[in-house]
Amino acid sequence: MTEAEGGSTTTIKARRSFGEQMREFPWWAVIIITFLIGAFIYMISDPSYRNALSFIAFPPTKTEIAFGIDVRNGLMMTLYTTVIAYLIALILGLVLGIMRVSRNPILYHLSTLYVELMRGVPMLVLIIWIGFVVVPFLRNATGNQSITGLQGALIGLGFGYAAYLAEVYRSGIESIPKGQMEAARSLGMGYGQAMQHVILPQAIRRVVPPLSNDLVAMLKDSALVSVVAVPEILQMARLYVSRTFRAFEGYNSAAFLYLVLTLLFIIIVRMIERRWRSSV
Repeated sequence: MTEAEGGSTTTIKARRSFGEQMREFPWWAVIIITFLIGAFIYMISDPSYRNALSFIAFPPTKTEIAFGIDVRNGLMMTLYTTVIAYLIALILGLVLGIMRVSRNPILYHLSTLYVELMRGVPMLVLIIWIGFVVVPFLRNATGNQSITGLQGALIGLGFGYAAYLAEVYRSGIESIPKGQMEAARSLGMGYGQAMQHVILPQAIRRVVPPLSNDLVAMLKDSALVSVVAVPEILQMARLYVSRTFRAFEGYNSAAFLYLVLTLLFIIIVRMIERRWRSSV
């Protein structure tokens, strides 16, 4: 009895050509990693670059306290700002995305108003406005002097990105066939139950790749909070340059650290996407 007669199937994979293999090999990653290793070796061997990296990663003075957490270096402040602001954007964006597909006209128009306003204002302007207008107003109105520019920067970055993530969630929800909602309602589920147990689980699986890419974008845009004196990588580099007048080494070191972090985030995002595709 042959395998075909036995009902078993054999998957025959076409052999890829040498050109296809070379095209799929991540040469871009090899080039970037080689460049980063060479740049790192050169930087640690040069006293000026070594001092700049040391100042950014391990500053001689205490930096700002972030919600009770003492963040002492620009590298950790960048990661802290990215993670906290992204969590704010994820949660608020999900709420806004659900409101954007709601049949309630009030919820729909309120969420649409928020999304269009936030997307119509540059992120830098939003962070400056919250940091230098909203934060001082809240300090004077509440008498709470513990409200810092960092908190304003996190709110500005998180609320700004929430508008973009809301559209990602909305597109994911609308990509689910309407029959799914109708079937859930026919089983006796309310709108909220159908959205929670049927629609959202499918929609979120579809929007994981764009949400992951927005995390990388958030990491790069975290440099914008330096305008309100948040001591992250760029702000610490600016302080180093103002003290030593060595702009070449200071800003090159900042660019190097951002490139390293971005590459790490991209690798993590690619792993998440590959794992997510294999589990679908």
